[in-house]
Amino acid sequence: MRSALPLSLAALALSACTGSGSDDVFAGFGPNPDLPAPIKSPLPQVAFAKSIGWAEGAAPKAPAGFKVTKFAAGLDHPRWMLVLPNGDVLVSQSSTEPKPAKGIRGIAAELIQKSAGALKPSPNSIILLRDADGDGVAELRTTFATGLSQPFGMALAGETLYVANSDSIVTYGYKTGQTSVSGPGKKVFDLPGGPINHHWTKNIILSKDGTRLYATVGSNSNVGENGMAAEAERASILVFPLTGGSTGKVFASGLRNPNGMDFEPRTGALWTAVNERDEIGPDLVPDYMTSVTKGGFYGWPYSYYGQTVDDRVQPQRPDLVAKAIKPDYALGPHTASLGLAFYKADAFPEKYHGGVFVGQHGSWNRKPLNGYRVVFVPFTDGKPTGSPEVFLGGFLNDKGEAQGRPVGVAVDQTGALLVADDAGNAVWRVAGPARPVS
Repeated sequence: MRSALPLSLAALALSACTGSGSDDVFAGFGPNPDLPAPIKSPLPQVAFAKSIGWAEGAAPKAPAGFKVTKFAAGLDHPRWMLVLPNGDVLVSQSSTEPKPAKGIRGIAAELIQKSAGALKPSPNSIILLRDADGDGVAELRTTFATGLSQPFGMALAGETLYVANSDSIVTYGYKTGQTSVSGPGKKVFDLPGGPINHHWTKNIILSKDGTRLYATVGSNSNVGENGMAAEAERASILVFPLTGGSTGKVFASGLRNPNGMDFEPRTGALWTAVNERDEIGPDLVPDYMTSVTKGGFYGWPYSYYGQTVDDRVQPQRPDLVAKAIKPDYALGPHTASLGLAFYKADAFPEKYHGGVFVGQHGSWNRKPLNGYRVVFVPFTDGKPTGSPEVFLGGFLNDKGEAQGRPVGVAVDQTGALLVADDAGNAVWRVAGPARPVS
């Protein structure tokens, strides 16, 4: 039985006020976000949305003219998706494994996980969904793979399927139309893992020429409080050769918790969405998306949004701060921006072509709540331009409860947007407005 002291501290954390955040929906967005003075507190502010699921017939809201359907329901913590060549959709199902809470931050995390229904063994599986009749609802659902370890990202190279576990990358043989594989897969690469494994979600993407695999690895702490030895090859994007090598190298570093990755269609540059640090106020630090430069350093933990020094980190590293690259575009503070997918199809209206969709899972330590939506940011000549918009909303009800929480986003073969909703246990499909008949 847990002592009363941690519980009382957790209650204090719930009521701790580190300042009220802006409720402007796009505050902290853009290439040059406001960076207010940090507000330091011995306790993290905890303000999470209780997950209640979707009522019968309820759904998120898209812009006028778009059609939202529940592509699949009754899933078990769906996180990420991969659209296969024949249109089938793989969905990884995973969650944080229950562990004894340690410290205020750990207790806060436990409260959040309990609210989200995630304090149970991870499903550790991949589901295959197929919509053969094209009505926007998957009529075939099979368990594609089991025996995995918190699977998240997936990538297909020819007839080899790569799956990122929390501590490794494994492979399966795959042929188009196959509906299941057997066993836990063959391990081909190690990824930084336990025993702490603070940010356990690992995403992967195949290079455009098919010769390399990029993998995101989040930090093992908020700002290096576990010591930088625990951060070896973490807070990074790693790159692995698919031929002629068995070990990875750091491609870019100083990225606290990168998740979504995609290649911008005009320039071919790799972009990623990154979750930034906590505990210095409701409006710091904005999560962001950025193009990723080989060998680039993006600040964590010594600085944020370029060269703004975080003096909580000791010892300081002014040599690294001087090299820190400013991210391209802020996505708001504590939005937990995870999914990232460029729109390379043409089924949506032209203003969406070449722009990016970002799944914002939602804040846990900010008042008011932030995120809990899918946003769209237009691009011109390879760079974000113009005003962002809420493309899929309604995940929070008017009581501040979470009916769902978006994670991964993907574009299917018809040009519709798929959204994995791990709190609503569903995959949503958003189809574009009907085109006029000529």
